[in-house]
Amino acid sequence: MSVGRSAATPFWLAGPGALVFIGLIILPLVLTVILSFHVYDHTTGIKNEFTLAHYAQVLSDDYYLGIFWRTLRLAALTTLICAVIGAPEAYILSRMRDPWRSVFLLVIIGPLLVSVVVRAFGWSMLLGSTGLVNQALQLLGFDSVRLLYTETAIVIALVHVMLPFMVIPVWTALQKLDPMVEAAAWSLGASRFTALRRVVLPQVSLGMLSGSLIVFGLSASAFAIPGLLGGRRLKMAATLVYDEYMHELNWPLGAAIAIIVLAANLVIMLAYNRAVETRARKALG
Repeated sequence: MSVGRSAATPFWLAGPGALVFIGLIILPLVLTVILSFHVYDHTTGIKNEFTLAHYAQVLSDDYYLGIFWRTLRLAALTTLICAVIGAPEAYILSRMRDPWRSVFLLVIIGPLLVSVVVRAFGWSMLLGSTGLVNQALQLLGFDSVRLLYTETAIVIALVHVMLPFMVIPVWTALQKLDPMVEAAAWSLGASRFTALRRVVLPQVSLGMLSGSLIVFGLSASAFAIPGLLGGRRLKMAATLVYDEYMHELNWPLGAAIAIIVLAANLVIMLAYNRAVETRARKALG
């Protein structure tokens, strides 16, 4: 009895979490997939009939494809900027000593305590036609520029929101790296840049991979920032799904758009994950 009970213990321990995962993620996702195949009529609503017309409409319409391309492009640009800024920031943070390390770590994590909506409204005031950015440009003798309701505004706000999700994984990977390894490279004649490129960077590549996947996934599915800083005309995937559900009341089409975006994100993230892991294995031997 004790052997059977010990063998079943992992299943009993994992059971509650698995039920929550199935109930909150798998089941809604399955229902969304089923909904995406239902026929929709503008006069009678959703019918108990099935069709592939929604997927055909989305994949053949330049309007939807343009929004998908904008979503993936801005998410990739946000991920790249976060990596360029976040990796050096994490490296500097890892070399700090207490109490400065704790202070700057709090500065990095602090914005996560503020609502995304509040931060988006803050950026709308900064980037508006009469915001501080344009006022500073006018004081310097430049003409005011249109920043609000542009892709630039969306990327700026997304980088501000997503940067901690890049810094923390890279900093965690750097915590596992022995500082003496980098010092050994210096003692063997390597410059600081060479040591960073050939010793430190391969060691933290998996941390950058984790951060990149998190930033890309959250940026591609962001709703509040594109909705507030992009306006009604500059749509992204999440705002498009919202419009189909809440304004057009075409739930099957909105579900189809959501499933297509999810599938595209999964393919891109899995391909990126495989490429980075393969390169990291070759670099680390």
